[in-house]
Amino acid sequence: MSAENHPAPATEHDPVIESTPSSDSPAPKRKGARAAIVAGVVVAIIVVAGAGFWVWHEQPSFCGAICHTPMDNYLATYEADLNEPATDKWGNEVEDPHTMLAAYHSKLGSTCLDCHTPTLGEQISEGGAWLTGNYEFPLVERTASELTEASGRDADELCLNEACHNLTRDDLYEKTADMGTYNPHWAHHEELECTTCHKAHRASVMYCTQCHATAEVPEGWLTMGESNNLAGVKAAE
Repeated sequence: MSAENHPAPATEHDPVIESTPSSDSPAPKRKGARAAIVAGVVVAIIVVAGAGFWVWHEQPSFCGAICHTPMDNYLATYEADLNEPATDKWGNEVEDPHTMLAAYHSKLGSTCLDCHTPTLGEQISEGGAWLTGNYEFPLVERTASELTEASGRDADELCLNEACHNLTRDDLYEKTADMGTYNPHWAHHEELECTTCHKAHRASVMYCTQCHATAEVPEGWLTMGESNNLAGVKAAE
């Protein structure tokens, strides 16, 4: 057979040869792109998780979930049903949960941080105390002054402010004028803080009964004697 009958050898312009990758060409940059995608996903997850944690941090459920032992009883008073007996921070039965400000205000949409304004330093300190078990239980009851100290407000401003009770001391006196001689909002001895009588995590107390046995006690409230007995029992345990 003559050479003329054989097919011509492939030339350097053969389309088959041109479409075949050369061993000298650089590898696709797939690894770098994949790493960038993975890094982006990780960052997105961290951002979303961080934002979610911060939102949860603002909720009452955070207090009970993170600070289990010292806060569980307090969270229970916040979540109490107003239409049936509940328990206070000490575990005592409270016939009318309306007398616990935490229970009542929770139904109005308030959260723990509406009254408790912790600083970053306080949160770190409290977190360390929880981890080491170096805390009192139940926690020491705070006054209005102590609760407002972190936010730079006066004691009265814990309750008497535009967002909560937009009233003055004189307004309060007028509102309870029908209680007669022992009007609790009349500062005839001294101007008491709101938290002297109004309690958040236990039944509220009529302070006037400490001296005046005939002072009117609002329904569901305790006299000073009853309150002192409960506090004394718990302190001795």
